[in-house]
Amino acid sequence: MSTGTERAAAADADVRTVELRVEGMTCAACVGRVERKLGKLDGVRAAVNLATERALVEYPAGTEVSTLVETVQKAGYDAGEVRPDAADTGDRATEDDTALRRLRTRMAVALILFIPLADLSLAMSLVPSLRFPFWQWVVVALALPVVVWAAWPFHRTAFVNLRHGTTSMDTLVSLGVIAASAWSLGGLAFVDDARALTGWDAVLHPTGPLYLEVAAGVTTFVLAGRYFEARARRTAGRVMRSLAALETDEVTVLVGDTGSDTGSDTGRDTERTVPVGRLRVGDRFLVRPGERIAADGVVETGRAAVDTSAMTGEPVPVEVGPDDRVTGGTIASGGRLVVVAEQVGADTRLARMIAAVERAQTGKSATQRLADRVSAVFVPIVLGCALLTLLGWLLAGAGWTGAIAPAIAVVIIACPCALGLATPTALMVATGRGAELGIFVKGYRALETTRAVDTVVLDKTGTLTTGTMTVADVAVTAGTDRDLLLARAAAVEAGSEHAIAAAVRAHASAAGLAVPEVDDFVALPGLGARGVVGGTTVTVGRPPDDPGELGERIAAWEAGGHTVVVVHTGDDLAAAIALTDPVKESAPVAVAELVAAGLRPVLLTGDRPAAAHAVAATCGITEVVAGTLPDGKVDHVRALQEQGRTVAMVGDGVNDAAALATADLGVAVGSGTDVALEAADVVLVRDDLRVLPATVELARATMSTIRGNLWWAFGYNVAAIPVAMAGLLNPLLAGAAMALSSFLVVTNSLRLRKAASWADATLGPVRATPSEDEHAAA
Repeated sequence: MSTGTERAAAADADVRTVELRVEGMTCAACVGRVERKLGKLDGVRAAVNLATERALVEYPAGTEVSTLVETVQKAGYDAGEVRPDAADTGDRATEDDTALRRLRTRMAVALILFIPLADLSLAMSLVPSLRFPFWQWVVVALALPVVVWAAWPFHRTAFVNLRHGTTSMDTLVSLGVIAASAWSLGGLAFVDDARALTGWDAVLHPTGPLYLEVAAGVTTFVLAGRYFEARARRTAGRVMRSLAALETDEVTVLVGDTGSDTGSDTGRDTERTVPVGRLRVGDRFLVRPGERIAADGVVETGRAAVDTSAMTGEPVPVEVGPDDRVTGGTIASGGRLVVVAEQVGADTRLARMIAAVERAQTGKSATQRLADRVSAVFVPIVLGCALLTLLGWLLAGAGWTGAIAPAIAVVIIACPCALGLATPTALMVATGRGAELGIFVKGYRALETTRAVDTVVLDKTGTLTTGTMTVADVAVTAGTDRDLLLARAAAVEAGSEHAIAAAVRAHASAAGLAVPEVDDFVALPGLGARGVVGGTTVTVGRPPDDPGELGERIAAWEAGGHTVVVVHTGDDLAAAIALTDPVKESAPVAVAELVAAGLRPVLLTGDRPAAAHAVAATCGITEVVAGTLPDGKVDHVRALQEQGRTVAMVGDGVNDAAALATADLGVAVGSGTDVALEAADVVLVRDDLRVLPATVELARATMSTIRGNLWWAFGYNVAAIPVAMAGLLNPLLAGAAMALSSFLVVTNSLRLRKAASWADATLGPVRATPSEDEHAAA
């Protein structure tokens, strides 16, 4: 998707954009291959996202989409145009679940068989007296299902790559597994017992030339890494499905009769329910109470309270009437609206928010770009080294037996086990450590830059504040009974679902007031509510232009960021009630700790400036940006990044999702919406903002560990391959060295268990929250 401005620019340049589904990619080399193949077409540019298996392709008007699809298919991958409908979203989710279950089954089978296989091989090697007749065939029986069935995805991909004359990490894994297995089975057939081996081979591997445990270990380790990668990929797609759920499928369009030129809502209009994709700019559509608004537009007739929390994150619904603007994806309540559509389809604010998340997910980190470049040449270089080793030893007169062993050692030593484990193991340890602190670490896309995070952008409602309206103060006119007035106001508000009504009712209940029954209740869309209590007409609503003796109190409250409603008894103004969204107790402490750590806090909210500045003053934040909608939040985050700042965004609402995805580090509060939780890199499970400094420290430590693991994995291969080529490593030693490399990566990752150790005493144990079980299950 693209914004209206972007689409206009594309049209001027005669350039179009399409999103393709690309299946079968397994590593960064696959991404690079698809991008290169598409890039060879005239005027075509592509950005491929491995995590979401999507390619965003720009192409000239003269090029057919089918040509793009065929190009990807010729590269060896399944491809198709993404359908922008709910069916595609549901089908994709089902496919992801099925693929994940299959991968989990292969990994489980491989692990179950590899454990006894490794134990048996070790026992037979160290204690020859334990050997029993035909024990080698038991090893074969345990290993074959792993190296054939469990490793089949690697073999299949390697075969497809071979057909297209390309290679990937799967090629290396498959070749290493096949070579080790074939060499072992050949040795089993032609070497009668261990006495056929001499020298170090007899000492290090008295079981004979069996390397099946190496082949099975390679398969198991890589499958484990692939499984955790697939889980992360599945999660990456959830945010788009959640955002898409905010869009409506159908809309009720009003069509005037033939004789009506006014098009006004006079009752002569005909209502037609059509797919939302058929809605056009200028169309008039109906929004009933409780319905989601289908597009951005202007209210023509009617009044309603519109829940804008999906766009602004603020708990107080906005009262709208004629000539007021409304946003698609928000919900109207308490009134019927007729809206004239101004932005539809991809031009709506919600669609632009979804597009912003997509663009953020498609972007690649510096670490990923490095992996792309290395992977593009790593596998061919390894295969070339193995071939040179084979030919070199043959020319040296070592014979086939002496030449094949070092060639296999080269392939095995280069198998990317450590590379595959570098990121998943660090993330698993960080996730466990985070769980202890009340932090849920989800991914590493944005974590690479957290070492330099210097700016923390904080949402207001639900992040710094509780997100629930409460009564802060009550003022009554002279001669008015305060308790009686509050009881009557609570009685009227008992018939409303408004956030303010809930706050008034809760305040009356906390004060122990007896709330009477209300008669003749009437909701006043855009104004408030009215009812008869004890024979007196009571109205609760917005302040009048002239509030009389309560004017100074009301003005002071509003200047301090409070929301104010007034209560009339009959025609007389009797009281004013100030409501606020209170600041969390931990917020000022957390902000102070962030500042002490050298970070710059910024308050970024869709709320009114007065309310934003009041919260900022309480928390000790000096930089405030208020009245900002979702795309504005994204723009502000990008503006900070363009200033050279590394930004961590902290939020909890749907309106924060795009900014969370755009920031270098997205941090979501655990009590927030599903969309925010899924768009973020890190989720705070506990409702204590003091965990924020610990989050930044853990994120920095995690990325530092991942970088160390990746550099070790690459460095290990660079150093070990020449040793294997020189014949100084037999395949067993190569497998042992590979296992040692993986062990070192895992050990380095385990150091994350001590990250942010100061927080253990400061924060205490994690308290259960309603969403904690969900995060643990994820």
